[in-house]
Parts: sequence; C-alpha cells; structure tokens
Amino acid sequence: MKKESMGMQQVIRMKGGVGEESHARNSIPQAGYYPLCFTTLSSMSMPLLEQAVLDLCCTTLPESVAIADLGCSSGPNTFCAVSEIMTIIYKRCCQLGRSPPTFWVFLNDLPGNDFNAVFKSLPAFHERMRVKNGEEFGPCHVAAVPASFYLKLVPPRTLQFVHSACSLHWLSQVPPELLNKQISNKGKIYLSKSSSPPLIDAYAAQFQRDFSLFLRLRVEEIVPGGRMVLTFKFRRTPDPVPVESYLSRDQLAQALQELVSEGLIAEEKLDSDNVPYYEPYTEDIVTEIEKEGSFGIKGLEIMALPWDSLC
Repeated sequence: MKKESMGMQQVIRMKGGVGEESHARNSIPQAGYYPLCFTTLSSMSMPLLEQAVLDLCCTTLPESVAIADLGCSSGPNTFCAVSEIMTIIYKRCCQLGRSPPTFWVFLNDLPGNDFNAVFKSLPAFHERMRVKNGEEFGPCHVAAVPASFYLKLVPPRTLQFVHSACSLHWLSQVPPELLNKQISNKGKIYLSKSSSPPLIDAYAAQFQRDFSLFLRLRVEEIVPGGRMVLTFKFRRTPDPVPVESYLSRDQLAQALQELVSEGLIAEEKLDSDNVPYYEPYTEDIVTEIEKEGSFGIKGLEIMALPWDSLC
C-alpha cells in the first residue's frame, strides 16, 4: 500500500473510548440500520440480511462457521450484526435438527480502532447470547483483524459470511490527483455543489478502484456458496452532489472557512486537507459487481434512515 494510504489508515478512524466525543456515544444513526435490516421492510419480502443468512443455512453448513464484520468500529453497535447472524443460524439449525456450528467471528477495522474496548465487552456479549438463545448455544470465538479492508484479511476460503455496514463509502485514500495537486478543492474538504468535473471524476475513479479491489479480495476469502451483505451510503440520483449530500457539508465548509478568517486555521492547511469519502450511485455499485464477475446480486434494497430523528 502506498505511503499516503498507510497514513490514512492511522488517521481516518472512529474515536475510541466512551467519552462525550467517542464513537460509542455518537453512533446512533448507524444503529438505526439494524432494526431496518432485521424487521420486515415490506409485507412481501424478508429483510435482505436475514434472507442471506437463511440462504446460507440451506447449504450444508460445516462444523465451524466463520463470519467477518468489516468496519466493526467500537461501542454498542459492534456486535449487533454478528449476534443476529449467529442467532438466525442457531435457530435455523435447531429447526432442521442439525447440531449448531462453532462460530468464528472476525472483527475488522483500522489499526487505530479501540479493540481494547471491544474485547472488554466480550463477556457481556457472550452472556447476552446465552440469555437470548439458551445454554445450548454453541462456542463462539472472536478475533480482531486490525487492517484496512482494502487489504487481504484472512486466509483463502475462510469465510462463510461477510457483513459490512456504514463503511464502504470510506475510500482507501484521497484521489491521487489531489495528493499531487493536479486538481484542488479550495476551501472544502468534501465534494460540494461547486466541485469541478475533474474533481468529481477523480473521486468516482477512486471509488471504482477501491470497490473493485474490495470485491477481488473478498472473492479469495469467501468459500464457494458463501454470502456477503454490504450496506453503505449512496446517492439515489446520478447527480454526483445531490442536495441531501452537500447541504450539511457546505455548512461544515463555511465553519472551517470562518476559522481561517479568524486565523485559527491556516488557509493552506484547509486547502490541502480532504476527506476520503464518496457516496456512489446505485448503478456504480451494480456495474463494479458485474464487472468483477464473481458475485451474483441476490437483492438490492434502498433504506431511508431518518437522520434528524436519530441524532
């Protein structure tokens, strides 16, 4: 990985601990994703994540099932997805008269993630699983994988199920055109309505490279017949900077520019800092999956989170 990307791994991460500014205390919007995934989104269809897990159970499950959560962070949301995935598998095995498998859970996030807090919460997690599923619930082993998910994470053909939520809109790095100053994003740190076409194209190209790499890496790590459910922010329209995306960021830009005018931030510092963040259009996602060719799309669901009521 390039030096710039390694630096990004060390800087772009969620804040650990349990203080007022920690991710654990400021991750309510992400938590809103889970009820939507595990309750019926419409009377005609089962939630995609639950259906994907049940589809996996229709195959011959091995004695050990490996689950990876990519971009797990720390705090109350960390075990939400994996606990539900394991519960669905356990209950389905009981219904089918199968012996429940041993679970291996790989929690992945950047090296700076507060994995100490994650592992301190393990006893409470195990107790919740026993209360929820009974004393017969099988063994569950948890391991941390501190690395970018744009790298290889586990040995080939290890995983039966991969889950990632609220993470893949984060890029591996700022587009190289910004790093080498071929183009600029003066006074802003995100894409905005005033962004130039070359800047927008650079971010789109970086997402394509990153998502394509992500898919190629996961193909090697997932067993044949395995499942993967990915949830991330995206655009509902082809417009690269729709109003719903740029309004709050323009307010942030105005606040930063005010700090520059007050002499609290150097103007060149603001002009050189950019966030490796891109919200793709739905067609961008489908195109990259079809181009890679190893994954089939079993379902694509659009979920609207009411941010104002969650914050």
